[in-house]
Amino acid sequence: MSDSRYQYLTYESLDDGAIVRIMLNRPETRNAQSRGLLVELGQAFLRAEEDDSVRVVILGGHGPMFSTGHDMGSKQGRADMTPGPGQHPSAKINGGTRQGAEKLMLQEWHHFFESTRRWRNLRKVTIAAVHGEVYAAGLMLMWACDLIVAAEGTTFADMVGTRLGMCGLEYFAHPWEFGPRRAKELLLTGDSIDAEEAWRLGMVSKIFPAEELHDSALAFARRIAFVPTMAALLIKESVNQSVDQMGFYNALNACFTLHELNHAHWAWVHQGGMPMGTAGDDGIADWRTAPPIAPALRNHVTAPAPDPVG
Repeated sequence: MSDSRYQYLTYESLDDGAIVRIMLNRPETRNAQSRGLLVELGQAFLRAEEDDSVRVVILGGHGPMFSTGHDMGSKQGRADMTPGPGQHPSAKINGGTRQGAEKLMLQEWHHFFESTRRWRNLRKVTIAAVHGEVYAAGLMLMWACDLIVAAEGTTFADMVGTRLGMCGLEYFAHPWEFGPRRAKELLLTGDSIDAEEAWRLGMVSKIFPAEELHDSALAFARRIAFVPTMAALLIKESVNQSVDQMGFYNALNACFTLHELNHAHWAWVHQGGMPMGTAGDDGIADWRTAPPIAPALRNHVTAPAPDPVG
């Protein structure tokens, strides 16, 4: 049964409540993560967590893409953060009334970093069902989940280094998900990997035909839902704690600080205080007009352009 109380996502209870399916629902922006969407997503995750009948949570997205990342300027995204009647309440708390780097650091800590880490530690097993191009902050949502299934043809990329002059994302899981050298390459080039490589890296568990993604993700969730809840929780916690003991938790904290230093650098450089690289002035491609993301190929510095059609 679907629940329509949310504006930016859908919340569906399945199998007598044993499985919840949360779907990002801003298809007109390719599920760009506005403040409103992120706050609703946090509420939906916590709602599923507190419900003892829920065993597995699926996270997916309506429309052509799972998520294109943070909202970089849609009308609604701007309204969420601009003082006035349309401003989201979260923009006025948790550092929202402070100034400069302090404001940005506190806001990003609450809404991009700590929220993602909180979802990673949700007391339920979570499955991300992704499709299309999963870009930048779309990776963060996906990486917060315990398991990832992808549609055939899905690609993954973080181009914030080449298009925004940033050292990756607030939740910097790249070396753990891609491996250290692959992470450096993908961040320095902005190139993408496909679902098959993601599967070989261990980042993706299953790859399904696009038209079967959501049904197959549900079948996968149903299989996992049979595992006793205590066993499932302790399996999740054992793996998460093992990775944390390897340094994951401390690395996330350190890299969030570096991310904020990167923002502060650009705000210092730019007279207007823009906390990221700007197209042209800083030798960065304009993300609005840049060419399509190219695949990372082992035998090409830059992937050749596809042959024209027609």
